[in-house]
Amino acid sequence: MLMKHNPNNQIPIQPFPFPSIMNVSDMGESNHAVLDDSYRPLPALYLSFLFIWFFSACSWTFNTYKNRHFQINNLQWTLASVPLIKALQLTLSFLFWYSCFYLQLCSLWMSFGVYVTGVLFQTVSFVSFLLISHGYCITCERLSVTERRTTAALGCVFYLTLIGYRASVPYFTVLLLLNYMISFYVIFHHISQNLLVLREQLTFIEDEDVQPMRDAVYMKYRMLKKFQGAMQIVAMAEIVIYINIDDSSENYWLRLLVREWAQFCIFLYIGWTFRSQELAPRFSVMPTLKSKVDLMVPPIYRIEMDATTFREFQSHEWHIGVPTSVRDESSRDSVLVIIQHPNAYRPTTILSSRKQPV
Repeated sequence: MLMKHNPNNQIPIQPFPFPSIMNVSDMGESNHAVLDDSYRPLPALYLSFLFIWFFSACSWTFNTYKNRHFQINNLQWTLASVPLIKALQLTLSFLFWYSCFYLQLCSLWMSFGVYVTGVLFQTVSFVSFLLISHGYCITCERLSVTERRTTAALGCVFYLTLIGYRASVPYFTVLLLLNYMISFYVIFHHISQNLLVLREQLTFIEDEDVQPMRDAVYMKYRMLKKFQGAMQIVAMAEIVIYINIDDSSENYWLRLLVREWAQFCIFLYIGWTFRSQELAPRFSVMPTLKSKVDLMVPPIYRIEMDATTFREFQSHEWHIGVPTSVRDESSRDSVLVIIQHPNAYRPTTILSSRKQPV
């Protein structure tokens, strides 16, 4: 459906208001006929940010593919969807406002596409935040079943409440506010839990003087600490924007400019923190799944002992390794390698006189 420009009607089109910093979709209402001149900077503004986000999406994808051998990069590929969806939303926004001003045609379907992609962008952003707060690919290789279900449920509810709020459905403002509170609580709660576990690991590693493992654990701790600060900024920005809702059209382009730059800077900071890179050695040493009982992932040790000592060795917290000289089957005195179980809360007493970290 298209709206034809009527030069006799000077009622401006008001963009659909989006107070959230995580969603900057803007629509024109179909019951107006003429655009206010205060909206004229919007096409150039959307085009500029389109180039910025598109360049960011391409750079992120290329860097993730280039450094894919250095780490488990499932998180990086998941985060790649955020700038791609944002670039699509900005493309539709630019086309909508450009056609309105220069072609005198405002497509209702295109404005609806801007609306949907904006809601989807905000939902994917918060789902990504939830994944990072759980320690996905940082402190665990994958989430537990409960964590996956909780993340999916929060994402679906957030998407539906955001649609109802944008459609001005009664009581959805309260539901959206409640969903924001629950989401931020879950995010900060899991960040605090992971930071506590990492601090315990650092304390234990420093007592044992295992420097290689300390570098890897400290890098994880620093990454989550930076993410915690970024989430505090996001929460404060959301509160400020919801309190200061201004629907006037005079300085709308300026508010949009500030909102877009703030949004881009936040994602740039988070993206740079969790980018694919050559990490510290042993960074990828992590349990496959989180354990409710064993919250601490201890450092991994290598213990070498002779065959006689190995026969008397009994421990449920250590994996039984293989001989280091497997080619020489005739040798009965082959040195054996014992690896500590990754879910053990505390390492057992070292039985060998020689101990060194792997």
